[in-house]
Amino acid sequence: MENIKDEMELLTKIIKGISAQFGDKCEVVLHDLTGDYENSIVAIENPTITGRKIGDSGTNLGLEVLRGTVKDGDRYNYITHTKNGKILRSTSVYINNSEGTPIGAICINLDISDLIMAEKTIKSITMHSLESEVKEVFVEDVNELLEYLIQECQKEIGKPVVHMTKEDKIQAIKYLDKRGAFLIKKAGDHVCRFLDISKYTLYTYLDNGRG
Repeated sequence: MENIKDEMELLTKIIKGISAQFGDKCEVVLHDLTGDYENSIVAIENPTITGRKIGDSGTNLGLEVLRGTVKDGDRYNYITHTKNGKILRSTSVYINNSEGTPIGAICINLDISDLIMAEKTIKSITMHSLESEVKEVFVEDVNELLEYLIQECQKEIGKPVVHMTKEDKIQAIKYLDKRGAFLIKKAGDHVCRFLDISKYTLYTYLDNGRG
């Protein structure tokens, strides 16, 4: 497959079939990764699970795949959380073209919140382990995703910007770069304001981090 749009009819049938199999607690999303990441969702079933819609952004995990930080982005049966506290059992499978470049993804998010509440009695049904928990952020706006990555960056460095040294800021930029933050449009401007540095300094630190 070279283009998601060429196979939309087939792929739409697949995500409809998956959602029908598991019911209204199962969100199934089709991403087109060949265009703007902030509008990567091209089809979605049961969107109330994460509150997203067609035209919304992908997650932080997809950015890492596009950046190349993660070579094989496929993940199966991992635990994630929505902003409003739902617990999901998720699977993400990436679609590559003939050159091995990711061009799309099918993501399944099954809301198991009710099952978790009754876990002591139906543990054999949920069959989940919090050890497999993965931080995945579901957003409608890609800028919200950038804010999340910046917050995680601050936690990683472990100090406020006012106390960051040059090396701290290089590490912060390296962290954001590995997680694909700079694939987001105008992310550089946002990061410059966050770290209180110039665009020239940003590019210099990026080169240092990648070197």
